[in-house]
Amino acid sequence: MDWNSRRITAILENALLEDRATRDATSYACVDPNQRASATILAKQDCILAGIGCVARILDVFAALDGAVTSHYEVTTHPEIFDGVRLHNGQSVAVVRHNARVILSCERVILNFLQRMSGIATFTRKFVEAVAGTHARILDTRKTAPGLRVIDKYAVRCGGGQNHRLDLSDGILIKNNHIALAGGIVPALERVHRNRRGSQIIEVEVRTLDELEQALKNGAETVLLDNMSPEDVRLAVERCSKQGQEKGARIPIECSGGIRLENVRAYAETGVDFISVGLLTHSTHAVDMSLRVVPV
Repeated sequence: MDWNSRRITAILENALLEDRATRDATSYACVDPNQRASATILAKQDCILAGIGCVARILDVFAALDGAVTSHYEVTTHPEIFDGVRLHNGQSVAVVRHNARVILSCERVILNFLQRMSGIATFTRKFVEAVAGTHARILDTRKTAPGLRVIDKYAVRCGGGQNHRLDLSDGILIKNNHIALAGGIVPALERVHRNRRGSQIIEVEVRTLDELEQALKNGAETVLLDNMSPEDVRLAVERCSKQGQEKGARIPIECSGGIRLENVRAYAETGVDFISVGLLTHSTHAVDMSLRVVPV
């Protein structure tokens, strides 16, 4: 993750502006402007860490918004603390030494990012562990918080998952609404083969074994099995494998829809290549972290 990129900087800046961090009325009224402090960020539950790089970057962005030269700061972490590592309840994530007012003004924004990202990474790791030993890999979706997609998808990678499309330009995925507007799977595929740009792979969403057959016979280069039962997914994998034997290579197979921790293993054992899970980002729970400040 490039925390200095323009896109990430804009996200962090918007978060600080939303909180009016440079207009912190309470800290201004209560804390001496020259007071320095040491703040320890603590994990209050076992979790997978994601977003540690945001801490120093938020302080830098705050300084730019504040329009004043702030005092020198330090953010220190243990060498064994990095994104993707497993943290335990009570473990120190980082220590920040800085002007006390600045720490308090940035506290909530820092914790919001760390807690959300670590929550996504932790949830993703549970899915990854649930399919361990199978061929399947866990993918995210575009069901992310508006404006936070690059953050959410990075957190998925920290948890051991893989990213699907970043945005609508990032690959062709013919879904049910495209199929309905095109008049069916066959005309949809015909149009895409004529109009696609470059060498983007054509993926088609199918909901039945009959739709799968249409997709395979009309140039689908990968298929998304949507809301199928594990039994039907297994039959679909067998059908795609048969075609693969005829053509020399089986097309990649993805499944999605209604997949939870309780049933993801059953889907993984069907032989699919990918399992996309919207829950990773649209229904995750932030992990519990705190920031404790002492004067120095």
